[in-house]
Amino acid sequence: MERGGFHQRRQPAGSDGGEEVYLKECWPLVEKALGDVHIKATLDLIEGSITVCTTKKTFDPYAIVRARDLIKLLARSVPFDQAVRILQDDMACDIIKIGTLVRNRERFVKRRQRLIGPKGSTLKALELLTNCYVMVQGNTVSALGPFNGLKEVRKVVMDTMRNIHPIYNIKTLMIKQELSKDPDLRLQSWERFLPTFRHKNLAKRKEPKKKSTKKAYTPFPPSQPESTVDKELATGEFFLRESVKKRKKLDLIKVKQAEALTKKQEERNKAFIPPKEKPLMKKTNKGTHGNTAEPESTASVSGPANPPPSPCFCHSSCRGQAGHRGHQGESEKSKDQETGRSSAEASAPRQQHHGQKEEEKRLSTDSLRGSRGSRGICVAVPLAR
Repeated sequence: MERGGFHQRRQPAGSDGGEEVYLKECWPLVEKALGDVHIKATLDLIEGSITVCTTKKTFDPYAIVRARDLIKLLARSVPFDQAVRILQDDMACDIIKIGTLVRNRERFVKRRQRLIGPKGSTLKALELLTNCYVMVQGNTVSALGPFNGLKEVRKVVMDTMRNIHPIYNIKTLMIKQELSKDPDLRLQSWERFLPTFRHKNLAKRKEPKKKSTKKAYTPFPPSQPESTVDKELATGEFFLRESVKKRKKLDLIKVKQAEALTKKQEERNKAFIPPKEKPLMKKTNKGTHGNTAEPESTASVSGPANPPPSPCFCHSSCRGQAGHRGHQGESEKSKDQETGRSSAEASAPRQQHHGQKEEEKRLSTDSLRGSRGSRGICVAVPLAR
């Protein structure tokens, strides 16, 4: 049988040499444990290395691999009582490198301490749930136990280094452990029982204002754009004379200039366009019977509130008091009739407004004609109400 061996440097970088003293003390126990599986081990304190190799009596081909794992665990400061368990058939080990997962040294130390917990409570809970022995040393985490437990330990360690607190994974492991005790749920999905934790404190990434949409990939290159000569050949300008080409260019320039001039002129004329005025609201006056009547002309509205009585220029029969009072009574009656008509006309629809104005003019002219005498004109002025 061919002999094989593994060589392991004992003293890692940054070590103070205390591991060599411990190895020297427990080395007889290591030789005895490896001798049971017929593996030869050599400790070189001058070079700082451990070598394991098979012998002629070695019957288990996988024993040399287990011996290699044993010296790896001893090199990572794992106690001999725990490291020797690797020689069992149902045991395995995993050395997780965490030194390169975080660039900032202070952040790395905080996250590594978070994995250990206050007084090692987090690490102890992880060991109880996974049935593994976990040792945090320097830039590595050494784990020893069954295969399923090692897989959970690696997941918890990697998530902790990615800024996910280990308590979330520990809660999930506790729920899984309780669910595994129920024989009815062993063959069912546990997704409905497991908690889902969301990242609350992580800042949201700002979305860009201009989102660039990627075009669909095509293996064919884009078509070549047409040159100026190709465009002239398509339109027939290529075969024209130079004088004709210049004349066409000048015509195009003149057309563009004319369009620009008209636009500027329109913009200048906008300042001279008068704004639209709001329509005037018509004033309404209450009539004698509560009806509304339209106001009279601006001259009558702007006049004095109590106009003085006008002299009467009637004929000789009207100069007496009785005659003068009779004329005044007639003028007051005519005015009352006009106000009644105006109030009645205001209540009518506006479609007859033009006809009403003409009627008022005709009545006013008739009253003036009837009040004319042979000697003068009698003018009646309405009293203020």
